[in-house]
Amino acid sequence: MEKVIVICGPTASGKTKLSIELAKKINGEIISCDSMQIYQEMDIGTAKPTQEEMQGIKHYLLDFVSPEERYSVADYKRDAKKAIKEIIKKGKTPIIVGRNRTLYG
Repeated sequence: MEKVIVICGPTASGKTKLSIELAKKINGEIISCDSMQIYQEMDIGTAKPTQEEMQGIKHYLLDFVSPEERYSVADYKRDAKKAIKEIIKKGKTPIIVGRNRTLYG
């Protein structure tokens, strides 16, 4: 059985930095699970990692939905499952990261 790591916590708790360092150590890739980071053009207040902060680690489900587009939890689930399969197929470990009510209350 393949492993999926989940890192969640409050805003500004260091999740991004931790996830990138972990991904580098274990050959992982990151799947964003933040309800606002999925949206394009919403960089202020969402704490989206910059290309420099990503340090070459591939991120999925980040900055890919137009703010005018409808995107549901079911859409996210479908896309996250696809990303998990893609990462595992590459022989890497998926790391799901975010502060999202779908992860905790």
